[in-house]
Amino acid sequence: MTIEKELERQERLTEAERSRLQALSSGLTRLRESLRRRIVGQEEVITQTLAAILAEGHCLLVGLPGLAKTLLVSSIAELLDLEFKRIQFTPDLMPSDITGASIIADDGTGRRDFRFLKGPIFANVILADEINRTPPKTQAALIEAMEERQVSCAGRRLRLERPFFVLATQNPIELQGTYPLPVSQLDRFSFKITIYYPAGSDEFRMLVMTTSTYAARLEKVFSREEVVDLLDLTRKVEVERQLLEYASRIVRSTRPASPGAPWSAREYIAWGGGPRAVQALLAGARAFAVLEGRSAVTPEDIHRAVVPALRHRIILRYHAEAEGMRIDDIVLRILEGLPGSLYRPPPAPAAARKGLIARLLGR
Repeated sequence: MTIEKELERQERLTEAERSRLQALSSGLTRLRESLRRRIVGQEEVITQTLAAILAEGHCLLVGLPGLAKTLLVSSIAELLDLEFKRIQFTPDLMPSDITGASIIADDGTGRRDFRFLKGPIFANVILADEINRTPPKTQAALIEAMEERQVSCAGRRLRLERPFFVLATQNPIELQGTYPLPVSQLDRFSFKITIYYPAGSDEFRMLVMTTSTYAARLEKVFSREEVVDLLDLTRKVEVERQLLEYASRIVRSTRPASPGAPWSAREYIAWGGGPRAVQALLAGARAFAVLEGRSAVTPEDIHRAVVPALRHRIILRYHAEAEGMRIDDIVLRILEGLPGSLYRPPPAPAAARKGLIARLLGR
């Protein structure tokens, strides 16, 4: 079957679905406003997390302690009226502590039989706190649930109820006693979201809010059925063929062995993004379009999804790490230098701009 026929077979939004999507998009605006009552600042983190959820993917939140990672996830679950479970990953955590276990129970008639006791993975929103502190076999149990949307236990396969999202956290500064996730498991996360310290004004506002009797109360914005409907509509958001090819070219440009790979990829990158990177990029672009109330993807949506979709799928060369190169900067450099690129970098702040003499001297 030709590519043209495959594109024709893709489901598109009907007029009724467009109207429904528009109505649900207004609810997303209320959701973000409600989150601002409890989460101070971190606007881009909130937007990227919501985009990962709309894309029906999982995301990895990386940040220092005390930056409201747990509060963000629990607040989103509360606003979406979804069941929320938090799993604290520790070195002694076993797979059955996550998935559940078979126990011997009395059925009330004097007979004893095995009964499966469901673990915390049987929820809609899972916070996997400090996922890199548990051994690989426990990590593998979580990865199976993430990828297959099922749990294998006692010879049975139990499906996980939709919607199902895993939002995992990592502390980037403590590595002793941890089990870093291999690249093959990191690839299962749609987005990797980095959380930085808040700005001075945001930190002061947070101080005022958290050291007083103020307690933000959140009201449900979406029901579970509306969330599932929103996920289905997001998958139907239109992406033109030119943008499909554009997204594919972006990811291929991160592979140093790919024909036409830019110098920055060949020089600094050991391994680039794979096919899942393109899938996550397009799913994220659709989600960003929905967050903006649109039913079609624009180049800006792709650009917003590039860094969170690629930063955990690229492995740098040793000398790039030694030189302190950041994956985010390399990805943006590749995006800016891509032939036919639609990306226009934002203007640098006035304080960061070089003077005429400095530019002429190449300094």
